[in-house]
Amino acid sequence: MITSTRPGGDHLGPKEKIEELRRRINHHNVRYYRDDAPEITDAEYDGLLRALKALEAEHPELVTPDSPTQRVGAAPLEKFERREHILPMLSLDNAMDEGETRAFHQRVLKGLGREVEVEYVAEPKIDGLAINLLYEDGVLQWGATRGDGVAGEDVTANLRTIKALPLRLLGDDLPRRVEVRGEVYMPIRAFQEFKRKREETGEPVPANPRNAAAGSLRQLDSRITAERGLSLFAYHIGAREGGPKLTRHSEALELLKSWGFPVNPRIKVCAGIDEAIAYYLELGRDRDKLDYEVDGVVLKVNRLDWQRELGEKSRDPRWAVAVKFPARQKTTTVLDIKVNVGRTGALTPTAELEPVEVGGVTVKRATLHNQDEIDRKDVRVGDKVVVQRAGDVIPEVVQVIADPEHEKRPRFRIPDQCPVCGARAERPEGEAVVRCININCPAQAVERIIHFASRGAMDIDGLGDKSAENFYNLGLVKTVADIYRLEREQLAELDRMGEKSADNLVKAIEASKDQPLSRFLFALGIRRVGEHVARVLSDHFGDLQKIMDAGEDELQQAAGIGPEVAAAVRAFFEREENRKLVMELLELGLNPVGERKVVPTDSPFAGKTVVLTGTLSTMSRPDATAKIIALGGKVSGSVSKKTDFVVAGEEAGSKLEKAKSLGVKVIDEAAFLKMLG
Repeated sequence: MITSTRPGGDHLGPKEKIEELRRRINHHNVRYYRDDAPEITDAEYDGLLRALKALEAEHPELVTPDSPTQRVGAAPLEKFERREHILPMLSLDNAMDEGETRAFHQRVLKGLGREVEVEYVAEPKIDGLAINLLYEDGVLQWGATRGDGVAGEDVTANLRTIKALPLRLLGDDLPRRVEVRGEVYMPIRAFQEFKRKREETGEPVPANPRNAAAGSLRQLDSRITAERGLSLFAYHIGAREGGPKLTRHSEALELLKSWGFPVNPRIKVCAGIDEAIAYYLELGRDRDKLDYEVDGVVLKVNRLDWQRELGEKSRDPRWAVAVKFPARQKTTTVLDIKVNVGRTGALTPTAELEPVEVGGVTVKRATLHNQDEIDRKDVRVGDKVVVQRAGDVIPEVVQVIADPEHEKRPRFRIPDQCPVCGARAERPEGEAVVRCININCPAQAVERIIHFASRGAMDIDGLGDKSAENFYNLGLVKTVADIYRLEREQLAELDRMGEKSADNLVKAIEASKDQPLSRFLFALGIRRVGEHVARVLSDHFGDLQKIMDAGEDELQQAAGIGPEVAAAVRAFFEREENRKLVMELLELGLNPVGERKVVPTDSPFAGKTVVLTGTLSTMSRPDATAKIIALGGKVSGSVSKKTDFVVAGEEAGSKLEKAKSLGVKVIDEAAFLKMLG
């Protein structure tokens, strides 16, 4: 974190104070916009900018064209092509509470020069990355980040990987040329899965979904972006040539929806500032229910003629404001660091904190992920730290606040013995996680039972965390197989259970016996096998025994199954105790049946390896991939001599050239559609 090191800072004159604030803001702009590695919270950044604005308002003679108040963000990196926006992408002025929101409304009335009823469009302020898309005759030409507001980075290839983004607009009366502004974000569920994978591989873990989205969108290899599960909401129309006449911003949003863009369903047209503030309060209460991060509400004057009349300042429009939610990052003290054991034996360090309220919730502990993250952030007991809570994501320590006593505190090391069972704990080569090697460790057993019964797995209603731990401690359920040995009379005698609860649990256990193969595979808790991978294996093999007996090469024939997943599946079923558990479950009446898709014997894709390149006008690449797999084909990301043919859409690139050089058959979209039937 950058702080002033000048002695006697309180005695600086206005000019020196302004220069110091500009220096600090510019530094943090670079860290936030360019490097995707912010060093301070949004609330702290807003405080710096507001202080600079206040000083410049008192001393207008000191305002310069290069002041952070006169532009947006930081210049783009050189690794992407610079792309100029037709109309500048302005930032927004902030309001921090109801009083400042009403002050914005008064400025609107003053700017219009008359007392009128102002209709506002209230929109959730998505905490993602702003992008600008250019379409010509309905076809996407390029997409760029905001950058400095005048020009950004061309990230077209990466944007094309986002399923929610239309490559061709729907409808007939399309503009000849149009800019569409939107926000790219990573859904919280996708972020949780992304973090889990990074932790398993020992890679750095992004602090929040916004950082993860920004880093994903700015990958040089678009194949990496495609794996990150990004999405977007469109929220504004920029420069436009042609198309229907618009009189209100709400009409523009409806037009975006008609063109095929996702528009946030929580957007509301508000009849006046009171209704807009009520919307802000309501969204603040609901924000933890959303699958994306929001850090406030954007209010926009609905009438476009009034927007033009109000105009804009050098940095932001006078007809819109961002009303920010209270900060979700707070400072607290690490009281202790404890190590928990998960169902796979992973030893996860957790910081015990001085309780602090973050986003309306009291946070007492936060994850530290693994030893590498502890070392990277250098977290020690007694440190002052910044903690963050993002939606349903477990709170985490973002950074340590430097102080003179920090170096005197001992460094923390994860023990080489399991804190629960005392067995040896090891860190496998190439992994970031330390694991207990005892498969009978009580902590692992309880977590395996909880996972097995969870909603995405066997979905046994009534067998939650507390029940699983209670049953384990009572000796009723030591393995997941014991779940199916529980009897109604046995359960009804337990404290706080009763006959009705016992009946319901027994029924739920019995019903779970018919869960499909994909859920059963996920429930087993195989490393690297989430719900999606479990479905892929089930669809490909259609039979549990075939999956249990498959070698790594055979497993990799399933779409999207790579060597790491294949090795993990193989390792799980090679262990005798795991095979015995599966057979025990089958003997207890479980019937995990797969639904393998039957591939027509005359399918032109059966057994063929296909590569897709360029843009298809009739379907997205994921849709094309799904159709090929359904017809027995395999889709590869690169061209080789083993490729049977390449499907070349519009703007096909290097894969097409390589196919020609290797003599691989190339077909166009029309021929591809004919093969699909």
